[in-house]
Amino acid sequence: MLAKKKVALIGLGKLGETLVRALLEARAVAPDRITATAKHAETLAAKRGLGIRSTLDNRAAARGADVVIVSVKPQAMAEALGQLRSALTPRQLLISTVTGVQSADIERRLGKRIPVVRTMPNTPCLVRAGMTGIAPGKHARAEHVALAQEIFATMGRTLVLDERHMDAVTGLSASGPAFMYVVLEALAEGGLKMGLPRETATELVAQTMLGTAKLVLETGEHPAKLKDAVTTPAGCTIDGLLELEEGGLRVALIKAVVRTTRRAGELRQG
Repeated sequence: MLAKKKVALIGLGKLGETLVRALLEARAVAPDRITATAKHAETLAAKRGLGIRSTLDNRAAARGADVVIVSVKPQAMAEALGQLRSALTPRQLLISTVTGVQSADIERRLGKRIPVVRTMPNTPCLVRAGMTGIAPGKHARAEHVALAQEIFATMGRTLVLDERHMDAVTGLSASGPAFMYVVLEALAEGGLKMGLPRETATELVAQTMLGTAKLVLETGEHPAKLKDAVTTPAGCTIDGLLELEEGGLRVALIKAVVRTTRRAGELRQG
């Protein structure tokens, strides 16, 4: 379905470039069917090696595109939508990756029955191991959601959910990598304390985290059950788990997700 579409990317920043590269590497879309925009000619010149079409004109990029992906900073969203409004038609799909901007806000600014799908990717998309939450707007149909899934699946996994959950998606999977880096760094420093070289400890922890996550995803087992499989009676692991519980790690992580979710709501409300 995607291979036959023309894609316009509004905002060739880090995420935009990652998405373009993922689409091209997966051969999901041919380079001549992608048009990207940026505010400055220097940015487009630096990305010339991608082999895609480029322009400084958001309206020109959107005209004739089947899918328009808006990937700009939140503070630039109103300007971008103002430029796109006259170019978009209900036959096109608009996908937003912009944090904190609801589909209803986009629909209202456009003033047309444009199908809108809101997405929330995270930074592991950079290595094609990302997680993208996808929420359809009022006018988006099943085929629009499927198309968005096909696009973002080139960068990792996708999950479709109601838009009322998107603040929690922001707090959990978008902010979550930062929490994981803290855990990874702390565990590696534990290895350092026990005499391991820093590079060795970091590699051990990083691969352990990667494999642990893969086990959860591929087995479908509850993390508590997988944890119990590692924890033998009177063994080493139970002593370590006791230290984590006494240190309040579990509560701290829960509170971190709650706080970031609330903050995402505050940002959304202005």
